[in-house]
Amino acid sequence: MGHPRGLVILFFTEMWERFSYYGMRALLVMYLTQHFLFGPAEAQGIYAAYAALVYLMPVLGGMIADKYLGARKAVIIGAVLLVAGHFTMAFEGTGGKESLTIGERTYQIEVDGRDQNRKMYAVDGDQRVHITITPEGVTRVGADAAAAASPAAVAAPAQGFPAFTPAGGYKVDTKRDTAFGEPVLFLALSLIIMGVGFLKANISTVVGALYEENDPRRDGGFTIFYVGINLGSLLATAACSYLGFTYGWAYGFGLAGIGMLMGLLTFLVGTPWLEGRGAPPVPLKGRSILGVPVEAFFWIAGIVAVVPVWLLMQRHSVVQTILIPIAVLTFAGVVGYTVFRLKGAERSRMLVAQVLIFFSVLFWALFEQAGSSLTLFADQSTEMPAWFNAGYTQMFNPGVIVIGGPIMAALWVWLGKRNREPSTPVKFSAALVFVGAGFLLLAWAAANNFNESFRVPLLVLFLTYVFHTIGELCLSPVGLSMITKLSVARVVGLMMGVWFLSSSVAHIVAGWIAAATATDTVAGVVTNPKLALETYGSIFGTIGWTGVGVGVVLLLLSPLLKKGMAGVH
Repeated sequence: MGHPRGLVILFFTEMWERFSYYGMRALLVMYLTQHFLFGPAEAQGIYAAYAALVYLMPVLGGMIADKYLGARKAVIIGAVLLVAGHFTMAFEGTGGKESLTIGERTYQIEVDGRDQNRKMYAVDGDQRVHITITPEGVTRVGADAAAAASPAAVAAPAQGFPAFTPAGGYKVDTKRDTAFGEPVLFLALSLIIMGVGFLKANISTVVGALYEENDPRRDGGFTIFYVGINLGSLLATAACSYLGFTYGWAYGFGLAGIGMLMGLLTFLVGTPWLEGRGAPPVPLKGRSILGVPVEAFFWIAGIVAVVPVWLLMQRHSVVQTILIPIAVLTFAGVVGYTVFRLKGAERSRMLVAQVLIFFSVLFWALFEQAGSSLTLFADQSTEMPAWFNAGYTQMFNPGVIVIGGPIMAALWVWLGKRNREPSTPVKFSAALVFVGAGFLLLAWAAANNFNESFRVPLLVLFLTYVFHTIGELCLSPVGLSMITKLSVARVVGLMMGVWFLSSSVAHIVAGWIAAATATDTVAGVVTNPKLALETYGSIFGTIGWTGVGVGVVLLLLSPLLKKGMAGVH
């Protein structure tokens, strides 16, 4: 296709890495709410902290690669940690258990299935009663039919279980596997966080290193690379969701681990095709830190660093508290470096990159609802076929990218040859408008197009993902390319890390937004579908108009930003 052949290796390495990441992500929030029985707000808080740290660590990983390891060796360390993390996710423990107490009698709550049609039962010994729990109370399924046949049947409890118990007449208690299951869950997430830290920014840096400065193929190359990311995501969300929802969470997570192992092997075998790109800035032979050879030092440091991350993940609210100040200080440091250490075109280009990074925070805060509130919206408030599950909705985004990515790449090239390609700031503004429009569509459906079960058509959610994906194609691959074009060569790894840091901050903001959409659940089943839909509609409407409005503001600023790019398109 006219690109360096090293792009093939990076394409497939990233495809398999994203297979593992998105395969796990498609299951994670549902796993937290159904298996460990975290409430939606708590589950989304855990997801937000995890995702924020996933995008924070590349700042450190980029710095380490820039100064010591080089991008290639950092990618290998990261891939090994990721393999370990994804396979550890397959050890699920006993999760959570909920009990229902009515009067003097206590029942264990069990749920059959993991998809939208799962059924809840109250179990005591050999007695197993199908129930539903709503804001009004606990209802024995079939009681209405019994009442129609004989009103006296309702007054007589079936096998001792009342036909209806009003709110206030029962109690639900939750106990989770804090001795084994939860610590192992957080250990797995911590290994993945550290692995992504070493790998994510640096593999993108190697892609940029394949092209000479001002090479017109660069944007197209990054878009092809981005298709690899989403091909992995498409395959993973289909396969891992099928196994996880049908056979058990461990099967889905285990397949994600196999995917990451394939990515590691691909990179190791294909390294010669990179032709030395991403090598250490200074040869490592003979160099040491604290008496330990440099490469060995960072292998050890990567493993040891898992421990503090593990502790943080068990106190995920702390992540949200400390990350914003860390991000502000980091961003201020980069701005200070740009203003006081750089001059002329280098300074103006770096400042434009930082302005665009700032606007990208809002985009990712809205876009990354996919892994949290939109997944739960699919489960709680979307009408789906019996064979479909909430995890499958994660296929919409990568599916549209795999089809539309090459088209967008060709479009940029076609427009570029005619000097009509939109500038990077204009593409960013379009991304914000599209992501906002997607949420406005959902808000409209939540108010006007729902069935008797308070669920909107699946088509509406699909179209929302189409809007979001068009926005993503306008911003994300272009953003990666923009960082490598506008950044000063000696700090390109750091700037790539700052690019991902913006996503880290965005995930914290996304967590706040997602938590605002949460309503009560029992055993992972929403108790008030009407209130859930109304809450989603209200929040989605607010963030939708915010995205569109900020996108228009950026469009108005784009001529000034284009001028500051100093000849870089």
